[in-house]
Amino acid sequence: MHVISRTRLRQFWERYAEAESALRLWYTHTKRATWQNLAEMKNDYPSADLVGRFTVFNIGGNKYRLIVRIEYERQEVYIRHLLTHAEYDTDKWKQDEWF
Repeated sequence: MHVISRTRLRQFWERYAEAESALRLWYTHTKRATWQNLAEMKNDYPSADLVGRFTVFNIGGNKYRLIVRIEYERQEVYIRHLLTHAEYDTDKWKQDEWF
């Protein structure tokens, strides 16, 4: 999978240093993945949830949420939001035009 973009991950872990190792692990694993559909992705990340057109990953022991749009046919993952759990709970991210 082509992850767009790693820079957003780095910017987040620069703000929340305790998220760095979990985000690096997610990035490395996702970059090597060749998921063809939701079921294949959920084999690797069973706790990930499909919410609207986004996939939501729990990061760092459920302290953070990584919200992405996965285009399986194009093998692309678009990082849309990185949030703390509290920010996620406000549901403001659902106003995203891709939702």
